Amino acid sequence: MKDFLKIGYIVADEDEYVPLRAMVDKLNAKRADFYSREGHSFCFEDNGKKIEVHAILCGVGMVNATAAATYLAGEGADIILCSGLSGGISGIKRGEITIGTEYIEHDFDLTPLGYKMCEKPLQKYVYKADETLLDVMCDIYPDLKRGVIVSGDCFIGDNNKKNYLKETFGAMSCDMESAAVAYVCDLAKIPFAAIRRISDDAGNDAGDSYSQMNNLRQDVLIDLLIVAVKKFFGYNILWK
Repeated sequence: MKDFLKIGYIVADEDEYVPLRAMVDKLNAKRADFYSREGHSFCFEDNGKKIEVHAILCGVGMVNATAAATYLAGEGADIILCSGLSGGISGIKRGEITIGTEYIEHDFDLTPLGYKMCEKPLQKYVYKADETLLDVMCDIYPDLKRGVIVSGDCFIGDNNKKNYLKETFGAMSCDMESAAVAYVCDLAKIPFAAIRRISDDAGNDAGDSYSQMNNLRQDVLIDLLIVAVKKFFGYNILWK
């Protein structure tokens, strides 16, 4: 059984990263930048085991998230987590915390060539959550809402688009990073979980609702992830 875990932690938005930056002294964190982007590294130890977390402020969008996930995979991350705000699409309320069961890039389109929407030639396009990590996170936080997360390089703030994502993919929520990270983790065989807080309803007034919550720079998600990582010491299944 292993005695060391390396956790990659991806945060896309500056305002979402601010609470972690404020905890640098408390966490005894050191700067560990991702190329020209900000990052911090910190550790937890318990009964001869050690967890190292490398947190990265990657920037918004699928390309930024893919670059960060690839970097962390190259560093040897055993688990990759990400967090941020999301639009609620189906059966989910503002302020609730979600975790993905499946991840889909909703704006990938080769339909003119005869493919289904989001289908990628000769590869997966629906990325399944790692069941072990999913079970651990939901055991730690039983109130997490589970469902399909769709991602794309566009902010969803339109009732028609929202309904399309619900009807086409059964989406619980939408964001601009999770499926990109899920893709890299699927290729690299790294367990991944996206923990997202619902900031808006992805409808016509989503922009105002999202900005309201994002501007508060709340530490809800950072606290949640740090508490979860500390609890990983008690789950032997993660240390095999």
